[in-house]
Amino acid sequence: MNTAAPAATAGSTRTPPVFAMRGVTKVYAMGEVEVHALRGVDLDLHDGEFAVLLGPSGSGKSTLLNILGGLDGPTDGLVTYRGRELSLGGDRALTRYRRRHVGFVFQFYNLIPSLTARENVALVTEIAGDPIAPEDALALVGLKYRLDHFPSQMSGGEQQRVAIARAIAKRPDVLLCDEPTGALDISTGIAVLGALEKVNSELGTTTAVITHNAAISAMADRVISLADGLITSDVRNSTKQPAATIEW
Repeated sequence: MNTAAPAATAGSTRTPPVFAMRGVTKVYAMGEVEVHALRGVDLDLHDGEFAVLLGPSGSGKSTLLNILGGLDGPTDGLVTYRGRELSLGGDRALTRYRRRHVGFVFQFYNLIPSLTARENVALVTEIAGDPIAPEDALALVGLKYRLDHFPSQMSGGEQQRVAIARAIAKRPDVLLCDEPTGALDISTGIAVLGALEKVNSELGTTTAVITHNAAISAMADRVISLADGLITSDVRNSTKQPAATIEW
């Protein structure tokens, strides 16, 4: 069972949570061995929060994020998005949910090398209902002068910011980031965190960032620590530290 109380306690006077997880377990079969990635997790995430998921490799962070994003489903337990159970409606409903409501940012940028920054972002805006113009999305992450550059002409941090612009261009309700600074040096990583901070502040996007770097937790509203498939602590920061001032 979870050792930490769900965040609904801290947010009980707010509107209902964006996400609610109750008793969520995830078990993977590895041949004859069962791997328990999550062990009865309870968690709420609220509108506009910036949450950092902290913990070592194998703690369950990525599994938790993948379940929130509709990329995977729980073995047991309940996961709701704005009061609706995510598993209802099957694969088609999950595809629609991911397309309309969730932006993903991963450690590796997954940009198309033959397309410019503007064109990489436009791939998303062409299928979104109410998109942000690619130029505006790139400006939001500090790349308005890189619109027509190809990935090979940009640094790793710039490519990651293009990936963030691509994720937010469809105006997602939720932005889920899995080790977005994991492949970057310190100064570049701080620039990327600053872009995420700005998106959260200006668009009000509920943001969850996976990291193993405890220093990043200073910029979050909440720090959710995991170990061995359990939430071991859920702490709300009384003050948030700007990304630019973080010392790794």
